[in-house]
Parts: sequence; structure tokens; C-alpha cells
Amino acid sequence: MPVVRSLLETDLYKFTMWQALLHSHPGAHGEYEFRCRNEPAYPLAELKDEVERELDHLCSKMFLEEEVEYLRSLRFIKSDFADFLTLFRFQRKFITVETDGPHLRIRAAGPIVHVMGFEIFVLYIVNELYFRRFDREVALAEARLRLQQKIDEFRAFGQEAPRANPFEFFDFGVRRRFSGEWHDEVVATLARELPQYFKGTSNVYLARKYNLVPIGTMAHEYLQAHQAFGVRLRDFQKMALEDWVQEYRGDLGTALTDVVGMDAFLADFDLYFAKLFDGLRHDSGDPVAWGEKALAHYARLRIDARTKRLVFSDALTVPKALSLYRHFADRVMTGFGIGTKLTNDTPYPAINIVMKLVRCNGQAVAKLSDEPGKSQCTDATFIAYLRQVFDHPGA
Repeated sequence: MPVVRSLLETDLYKFTMWQALLHSHPGAHGEYEFRCRNEPAYPLAELKDEVERELDHLCSKMFLEEEVEYLRSLRFIKSDFADFLTLFRFQRKFITVETDGPHLRIRAAGPIVHVMGFEIFVLYIVNELYFRRFDREVALAEARLRLQQKIDEFRAFGQEAPRANPFEFFDFGVRRRFSGEWHDEVVATLARELPQYFKGTSNVYLARKYNLVPIGTMAHEYLQAHQAFGVRLRDFQKMALEDWVQEYRGDLGTALTDVVGMDAFLADFDLYFAKLFDGLRHDSGDPVAWGEKALAHYARLRIDARTKRLVFSDALTVPKALSLYRHFADRVMTGFGIGTKLTNDTPYPAINIVMKLVRCNGQAVAKLSDEPGKSQCTDATFIAYLRQVFDHPGA
């Protein structure tokens, strides 16, 4: 069975960023590179031929009419973008697969509106092919036990005294899931068993299937691309946020903060943006320290933080999410995007794979994470310059 079931089966923020860039920078050129951040149980290079076949399959698919109509039903998707998707097909010539010793090298390069969509599909293709070599029945038996334990944790948490804001969590696990079939089962189970807490999924295909809210706004690539869009480097975050405001006019108001670190983000996130955006998303560094910085920033701007939301999405587990909720829930609305620990919690260790934008319009772009291991750039000179411009500590 092919891994990719539908072109709709990707993270919502791929569509929202895609639309924004199609409208503001349709001629931009992007280059994306795949890498694995940890040591897999066997060399990923062994998957090359299978990955090639899966990419051939991906590039043969188009959006179905009913899928495009579903996207049209989302109030922030514009008619011309939906029309574009009816014609869209991934181009095989824009993506290559090679090996380098034990490593798998995947690179997508071309017009950014034609290559940015590859990322999530590549990640779950590699992930699912990787886990097909393990004992599926052993994995799923343990995964079901662990999912039930999570459900029990949430039910026990429900006995606690209520706080000012409710607990809400979402599935963010498409990119590193064990399999599509298991992802489907997880989402269906959570929607059935925990409707008071489980409020949506980033997987647009499953959101449509189970009548859930699709969740997502922007990812790092959107802000990184603005490093190459001709504005003074110091101003790229403000340009990206302004472009987003003009595209969505109040919708999709959760801003990502860690492209050059939280401190540099807050320096740009002035009263104008703080009033226009509904909240912030955490994706690296100490989440408690991050949240306290966000609340202090709102206080300095004399904005009532109780009207804002902090979304946490960095390697969350259920206990970690509940702990963060207890810490912040009486002062600000919260949300929790749980990924790998929902969709790939098996006896077999997950692989930490990413596919990041590394160049745009011929120049390097970079992410300076609040967690050193998550920073990424192929150009040491540019990353040193970026650190200097934003006074970001070296790591």
C-alpha cells in the first residue's frame, strides 16, 4: 500500500503558509533539505529505493474535487488559492533522493509554491517506511496500552479543581507517526473518548474525516523565507508578521516565536502586533521561562494576558502538557499540540527527522532556535551574521 493516501493529508499550516506566499511572493525560489537529528536503528540509506517509489506515487496524485471544496469551506482559504490547488501536482523533477554512506539525502528545490508542500509528505513517508521493518503487532499492542494510559491520565486530571481557562490539546503528530492507519485510530479514539479536551488535529485529511477543527497557522519556513525577501535583515520578522496580518485580517492569529529566539522576537512584537495576534506558539527552549517572558511582555504593553493564548508544541508528553497547564491556566488561555508521543509512542524509539528550508532566492536562511540542537543553517557565515544582528548567543 502506498504511504500517501491523499494530498489533503498534511499539516494545516502548509496550506496557510502556501496561500500567503502564493499571494505575496509567488516567484520565490526555495531549497529544502532532509536530515535525521538522532541515530536510527538501521541506516536510512537502505530506504532509498522505497522512498523513490513513494515520491513517484506522490507526484502522480492531485487534489480531489471534494477535498478542494472542503478547503474552500474554511473561511481563511481564498477562492483563487483553492482554484490553484485544483490544478496543482507535485513535480518529480524538483525533488531528488541520494545516499551518503548510511545517510539519506533528500533535497527539494524549485519555485517555493511548488516545493514547500513536499516536507510533510517526505517526513511521514520516511518514517512509515522505517517502521515497517519492525514488528507491527508488537508495536501496536504497546501503543494501544500507552494510549489508554494517556486517556486515564486525562480522566484523572478531570477530577482536579477547575481553573480559569479550560485544558485543550491537539494532535500534531502527522510527520513522525508510526503509520497512517495508527494515526487514524489515535485521532478517532481521542475524539470519542476525550471530547472535552481533544479539540482538533493538524492533519487536514483526518480533520475532514472526523469533523474536527483543523489546527495550525505558521511554521519556521514562513518567517525564514522573509530573510531573503529584500527587506533589511533586522526587519524580516516584522515584514513576515505584517504580511500575515494583511493576508488573514485577524484569522489564524498565533505567531511562532523562535526563528531567531524569543528575546529577538519580543523586540519586534510591539503593541501593534501584540494586539493583532491572538497569541504565541512555543517550539524550543524552556517552556516555563518562555511563557513567563510572554506574560511579562503583555504586562509591559498593558495588555490583559487573559485575552491571549499560549500554545505549546515542543516535544510534549501528557504529563508535561498538564504541568504547563497547571502553571499558566489561571493567567492566560493555553493550548497544547502533542505530536510524536501521540502518534508514535511504541516500544521502538522514534527517529527525529526534519526537512527544513535552507536557501531562498539563492541565499542562505536560518533558524536560531532557543534550543541549540534545533538550530539549522548550511552557511556558517550567514548564521554568524544573523546571530550578530539579533544579538543571539552562539551555540
